[in-house]
Amino acid sequence: MTRYAYDSGAGTLVATWGTGRGDVAETIAEVPGAEHGVELAAALASLARFQWRTYTHPATAAGDPDVENGEAWRRAEERGRFAKVEDALRTPNLPDEDGCMLVFYSPIEESAHHLGRVLHAIGDAGLIDRLVNEVLTEQAAITAAELGDLGGRARQAVELTRPEISPVQVHAADTLLRANPLGTIDLFTELDPAAASVAAAHWLRAAATVAGEVTGLEPVDVVAEADDIEALQVETPTVVLERLGAGETPTQVVVDLIADAIAVSEGKVRDLDGIIDAAQDIEEHDEDDDPDAWTDGYRICRLDPTRPAIDLLEDLLGAIRGCWLVFSEADSGVTFDNAVRSEADADTYRLQ
Repeated sequence: MTRYAYDSGAGTLVATWGTGRGDVAETIAEVPGAEHGVELAAALASLARFQWRTYTHPATAAGDPDVENGEAWRRAEERGRFAKVEDALRTPNLPDEDGCMLVFYSPIEESAHHLGRVLHAIGDAGLIDRLVNEVLTEQAAITAAELGDLGGRARQAVELTRPEISPVQVHAADTLLRANPLGTIDLFTELDPAAASVAAAHWLRAAATVAGEVTGLEPVDVVAEADDIEALQVETPTVVLERLGAGETPTQVVVDLIADAIAVSEGKVRDLDGIIDAAQDIEEHDEDDDPDAWTDGYRICRLDPTRPAIDLLEDLLGAIRGCWLVFSEADSGVTFDNAVRSEADADTYRLQ
């Protein structure tokens, strides 16, 4: 999400956002006084955070939006609050003569009214216009990101995790991996990381298949073999290969892994059976074993809950490199890139 700060030296509000390889900044308004500047920066940041949450928590990822009062319905209702933000900034709810004030349950709507009250206290019509334009610019960036367009300010979506896959972004990632099956930095700086992970999972399966063919290994064993050559993250890519081999699509696997991590980040658990099984294994281990070795090796989810899509993309690309290491040691007489391209192209229907 866009972050805001007050530049006390220049007396201006500054917006900053990530691009996958560093932040960029833009001055958005002059502010009369440091006290107002800091307060406006905090209010803008709060509104941006709640608005971007509709991107990282889309209604379609939580069920049927038409089921009233369900989680998906609530998310859809919150996304619909975008249309009410400008009016809240220009005519916010204010305390009446008794000190009472209407407060909204909607985080977006109430954050907009809070920002509007700060602007009302300052009383600068020009500043109101500039910040309304800033908020509408941010909303437009979110809308563009939802459609798979990560240009301009929407580029910050490359640092976020959205448990809904954009076919446009998957196609773009697939094109980049076809050009270079080992991946490039553009996968992290130009694309939604969840969509890029879908394409990377597809190419990992192709890479593990060709590496397995020249070494006599099963595809699911290739990454573990590569770990003996160069240290890699083995567990997550191997699970991905196992599930792909069982018939799941890359999209199904990626969305499920990311959903587990998002749930954990919110203090929830999706895979209760997995936790119960792990607890039983820990309880049943040999009494002579070190219990810490068992508990330290267990993870509630396979991905970093603070950055699950990026973590997954890193693991998958690292595993593709591992397949290249295994393939290279076999000296098969063909190039890794061409072999992987042929295998990936024979299985493109799974990306649909």
